[in-house]
Amino acid sequence: MQRNIFIVVLILLIFFVISFLTNILGPIIPDIVKSFDLSIGLAGFLPFAFFVAYGVMSIPAGLMVEKYGEKIILIAAFLLAFAGALLFAIIPSFTIALTSLFMIGIGMAMLQVVINPLLRVAGGEEKFAFFSVLAQLFFGAASFLSPLLYSYLVLNVHSGSSGFLINTLNNLVPENLKWVSLYWVFAVIALAMVVVISLVRFPKVELLEDERIDVGKSFKELAANKFVWLFFLGIFAYVGTEQGIANWISQFLQTYHHVDPATTGASVISYFWGLLTIGCFLGLILLKLIDSRKVLVFFTAGAVMSLLAALFGSKDLALQAFPAAGFFASVMYSVIFSLALNSVPRHHGTFSGILCAGIAGGAVVPLIVGGLGELFGLQLAMLFLLIPLGYILSIGIWAKPLIKNETITSVKDFFS
Repeated sequence: MQRNIFIVVLILLIFFVISFLTNILGPIIPDIVKSFDLSIGLAGFLPFAFFVAYGVMSIPAGLMVEKYGEKIILIAAFLLAFAGALLFAIIPSFTIALTSLFMIGIGMAMLQVVINPLLRVAGGEEKFAFFSVLAQLFFGAASFLSPLLYSYLVLNVHSGSSGFLINTLNNLVPENLKWVSLYWVFAVIALAMVVVISLVRFPKVELLEDERIDVGKSFKELAANKFVWLFFLGIFAYVGTEQGIANWISQFLQTYHHVDPATTGASVISYFWGLLTIGCFLGLILLKLIDSRKVLVFFTAGAVMSLLAALFGSKDLALQAFPAAGFFASVMYSVIFSLALNSVPRHHGTFSGILCAGIAGGAVVPLIVGGLGELFGLQLAMLFLLIPLGYILSIGIWAKPLIKNETITSVKDFFS
């Protein structure tokens, strides 16, 4: 099959945009709280509105791709993201924010289902692992850069600075809602992606058995396996922990250490995502040396210690420990996902759909933290994150995969 490097580049760009739109909530939550006079509890509904869309759309999107094709689903996903971002940019209010985030979340869930099989076909099966890692690098780079864009816009819009972008945004954004400028940028990016994708000819994608979703017999068989739901809870716990930390970092630093969310707060979140990306690559090396379950236990223990240091340490320690928590969280998703798929002999496509629905943990856990923050304060509320972290650590103990990750030692044993 002829490989299409242009499609590969486009998919990497889509990974970048998904991350760019997904992981900006953390930096702007303090601004939303202040602008709309929200309680911590109500602010928790913001990530809920976004990530609950993954629970709603992950499996239906897989079925829609098989019926309508990749190009139509990609265009529909970015049109939803465009409409959601534009709606909030024009009518900035808390109620509209919830609607907007749900629309964008639906779009992002649709994109996630399309891009991996498309990347396999466009880049070639023999290079799929390489391009998958490269895609994660693009994903991480966007998570690192989006808080920096937020800082740039908040510091320059309605500040006397000039330039085409700033002058345009000055005319569109209320002076007391400078952070809303981000959603004008998001709307333009999403619309540009619609135009680009409309002009591109996509290769025909034949889904492998491992990529198909069957809501009939396969789903019933998997539903009867307790380990399927235990690993679903693992993905739920991981995404909940990741978003539970990232979404509340800036608010925590502002509340307890009087850190400016537009500058230092945004930088800390940027480094959280940056170290999470770097940790992914270190994790790839460790997985060639050590059993994945041991890697999971070690990194989870590191995340627990980093979180406790951030919550109860000094300001300087918190500024270092929150990004460190991102580093230790880096390998959790990939290890849990691989342990899950290696624990069932068949129906991996349907199982992947079930696992991806677990991304809805990013909706529930931050909401719980927000509710507890209303009652006990954010510092104590964030201790709730020790529960999903404890569950993730337990996976490294009870998981019994049918196939273990190949290490250098196992390779030597094979040839001896």
